[in-house]
Amino acid sequence: MTRMLAGLAVADFRDRVRRPAYVVILLGAALLGYVAVPSPDAKWMIMQLGDHRGIYNSAYVGTVTALASGLWLTLCGFYIVRNSIERDRSTRVGHLLAAAPLRTSTYLAGKFLSNLLLLGSMLGVLACTALVMQLARGESRQVDLIALWQPFLLVALPLVALTAALALLFESLPLLRTGLGNVLWFCMWLVIATAGQGPGLPLDGIGVNSVVQAIHQDMVAQDLEVSGDFSLGLTYLDDPLSLFVWDGFTPNAGYVLDRLAMVLLAAAIALLPALWFGRFDPARSLQSPRGLRLVPGAGRQGATPADAPEPVVVDELSHPADQRLDVAAVVRTRPETGSVSIRMWLGEIRVLVQGVSWWWWTGAALLLLAGLSAPLDGVTRVMLPLAWVWPMLIWSRLGTQSHEHGVGRLLGAYPAVRRRVAAEWSAGFTLTAVVGSGPLLRLVAAAEWAGVAAWVGGALFIPSLALALGALSRTHRLFQAIYLPLWYTVANGLAVFDYMGALRAGSDSAHVQVAMTFLVTSALLVVVVMTNALRRFDRD
Repeated sequence: MTRMLAGLAVADFRDRVRRPAYVVILLGAALLGYVAVPSPDAKWMIMQLGDHRGIYNSAYVGTVTALASGLWLTLCGFYIVRNSIERDRSTRVGHLLAAAPLRTSTYLAGKFLSNLLLLGSMLGVLACTALVMQLARGESRQVDLIALWQPFLLVALPLVALTAALALLFESLPLLRTGLGNVLWFCMWLVIATAGQGPGLPLDGIGVNSVVQAIHQDMVAQDLEVSGDFSLGLTYLDDPLSLFVWDGFTPNAGYVLDRLAMVLLAAAIALLPALWFGRFDPARSLQSPRGLRLVPGAGRQGATPADAPEPVVVDELSHPADQRLDVAAVVRTRPETGSVSIRMWLGEIRVLVQGVSWWWWTGAALLLLAGLSAPLDGVTRVMLPLAWVWPMLIWSRLGTQSHEHGVGRLLGAYPAVRRRVAAEWSAGFTLTAVVGSGPLLRLVAAAEWAGVAAWVGGALFIPSLALALGALSRTHRLFQAIYLPLWYTVANGLAVFDYMGALRAGSDSAHVQVAMTFLVTSALLVVVVMTNALRRFDRD
């Protein structure tokens, strides 16, 4: 059993690391380590206590990097590993596993360990980056590997294990394995990142409370006056922070047991789906992944394609030339001459919104009416952000559906890459404009032309971002993982990139924001065209 479990975990992990995206993931982890330890004259900081920060020795660098990695890997890592079961389903490996003498609990344990190995490799890169950053900053050349790497083991690793287990749990539930699960996880992460740092929480929250208390006690012992609260996250600085020396955190037995309990809790969550997960066995589900339905009383041999048409067999050798079937008679769609741009655009709109529920359209209509009737000061600040987060799950389809439905090669035979890209992008832009038309009309009626220009920039940027990320990753998850935090920063007043003009529509810097949005949009469209052009030569 142990050998089978190890084989499943290692094989799944090796399959993931062979992909080029894994290199990008490791580079992203190294970049996070760089951001966590900024230069002394930088205008941002990840962790601070009031107006102080620690000298970059092994204890402080290891702690701040581990806390930052534990916080951000719980968000990004979830989206990275949340395709373990789906990959077996889409590649039909699950059909082989259903026939194999393998327990469902063993399968889930192997997937959990594979997720943990993938996220753990990112954690290992961050641990090595912390050592490099301590030496690069040069504030302390004395290296203490125990003090440097202990926070990764006690703080970050339990959070990573919990993320790996919850990603598996979400995949096993039909409702949560959709884009709704990605949105729900972002909301859960916000709760974990904020409430998880409060005192008196079970298992010490995210593990930061005891560490902060130890730092505060050391500062008090050094007769330092602490003014302000503890901050963990990207913070912009107006003035440089004062320095103090911190020699590290010595955990007690209770803290270690709490962190171990979190790892055991993660293992229990990973095995919980064994109660209902059918492991791709059609006998345990009403509908198989490929639309095969079971005929009652027929067992596994009774699986027949749902609504499958009768096959048409054309044998040219057995028919005389004058009796062969005409291709035009077999194809149901009649060929039409003339320009196809408008028909492609309308077709892409139908494909984009296919299957959207009536309640979604009802919500979009209510947002449109609310945007028309809202006060002018609340149009860009409240109604426009609400309108431009509502279609997020539909935008995430851009650039991915041809690959997911297996028609990528068929479309690749069509020579006009730019025409196909233009039609798909126009469909996304149409959806963006329709959903956000209420705030637009309100801005036009009030002659707020700066806000109108910002609205146009946002309407161009959103489908461009979705199409670029979809074309690069061929999955919905990347856009959902990036757009939600980006939208959240704007909705909460942090103008890192105010792509919709919600914060600066009426300010002096509005023209700078609009210019930046158009520039980024142009770059994204270039990426889309180049990616689709290069994919024409992909024969894999």
